Amino acid sequence: MAFVAPVAPLADGLTRAGFQDVQRVELKPNNGAAPIRVLAEQLAGAASSLRARTGSARIDVVAFSMGALVSRYYLQRLEGRNHVRRFVSISGPHAGTLMGWLRANPGARDMRPGSELLRGLAADEAPFGDVQVFTLWTPLDLMILPARSSQLAGAGERTIPVVLHPLMLRDGRVLRSVQEALTVERPEDFPPLPATP
Repeated sequence: MAFVAPVAPLADGLTRAGFQDVQRVELKPNNGAAPIRVLAEQLAGAASSLRARTGSARIDVVAFSMGALVSRYYLQRLEGRNHVRRFVSISGPHAGTLMGWLRANPGARDMRPGSELLRGLAADEAPFGDVQVFTLWTPLDLMILPARSSQLAGAGERTIPVVLHPLMLRDGRVLRSVQEALTVERPEDFPPLPATP
């Protein structure tokens, strides 16, 4: 099985855990200067190359923050759902983030709550086909506002109380949850983590 992990700590952690054919995808620019659609086209190209190189009919996609929304666009609008087995979203702004109002560039506008892009994605009746979808997010997020915007209907879900948005990439609970999401039999076998006292 091949994996596309657009962020280095995720890719490196999966490789150390023994996952094979892990490919990092650096989306450029990654500062919101390009629309989500443009970045999703980059991801689609990388995913196609990985499938060709490995001979995998379907790959898994693990993505963080804006990259998770880019991956969702790839799945829903660029036929990615036909080529992806599992999608693990980490702190993605799927219902938007109020932080999108702090900048006027195309990517930030796409991430604003109620944007045309987000309304279109949310209107799909069967957005992911038979792709198994998982979401990991922190209720303490100050970048994805409100934090529950990281939820996706029907996804296997875990909330992990990480204190800062970027630390989701380095928290051991997150990496272990990603590994579990990629190996469980079904999303129903991906229970929430027990509450910590």
